[in-house]
Amino acid sequence: MDLQQIPHADLLGMAVALALVGIAAAYLYYNKKPEGSLNPEKFIEFKLVKKTPISPNTAKFTFALPRRTSVLGLPVGQHIICRGKDSQGVEVIRPYTPITLDSNVGYFELVVKGKMSHHFKEMREGDYLPVRGPKGRFKYNPGHARALGMLAGGSGITPMFQLIRAILQNPKDKTNVHLIYANVMLDDILLKEDLDAFARKYPNRLKVYYVLNQPPETWNGGTGFISKEMIQIHCPAPAPDIQILRCGPPPMKKAMAAHLKELGYKREMQFAF
Repeated sequence: MDLQQIPHADLLGMAVALALVGIAAAYLYYNKKPEGSLNPEKFIEFKLVKKTPISPNTAKFTFALPRRTSVLGLPVGQHIICRGKDSQGVEVIRPYTPITLDSNVGYFELVVKGKMSHHFKEMREGDYLPVRGPKGRFKYNPGHARALGMLAGGSGITPMFQLIRAILQNPKDKTNVHLIYANVMLDDILLKEDLDAFARKYPNRLKVYYVLNQPPETWNGGTGFISKEMIQIHCPAPAPDIQILRCGPPPMKKAMAAHLKELGYKREMQFAF
């Protein structure tokens, strides 16, 4: 058909229709949620591409995803299960929370310290790690709470860091975060540079209070263990629209549960990773 024979109004209508189709296709393309790289039922192997020491007994491990455009597909607040072997060759399965989000495309990162650290210590760039997931009971959405209090010890900082990063990097999320982070010595504090950078960038959204069992001579944080008084001062008071999260060694989690109960935080105001 000769386009010159088509009435002008019809041509205009066709052009508008094609434009709308193009806009819709572009919207679907750019807003389509990428398919995740995990499987909750079976282990999938991911290649270690970089190993970065961050303390005497802790390192950051960067793993490649199947494609440069792939995402891990891990909801905020969830974790993965990793499989390896201890120093005796016995299989070890442990949960880990990546410090990266799905906004990090093509890779994910773990900060590792603890029982399975032997397996990671022996890993070389080019080796593969079996991973399964997502796993976990905690489900986070923006507006989950007006404020979050976080009680972390040692490597228990990783799920907290994942949440902090997701909250602060989302302009629509107005949640305020109050973190108390306990360790033995200054060098044991994981991700301190990142946490301090977030606190400087978002001074009204994130408050961080460090506690050391063996602090240096010059120290302006807490000393000893996380106390009931520290929680009262540095965490949001009990209220229906707040939540206190805790993650760390079992004795610490037990002690924090006792403190929170005494301070009047109801069970629905708490969550333990």
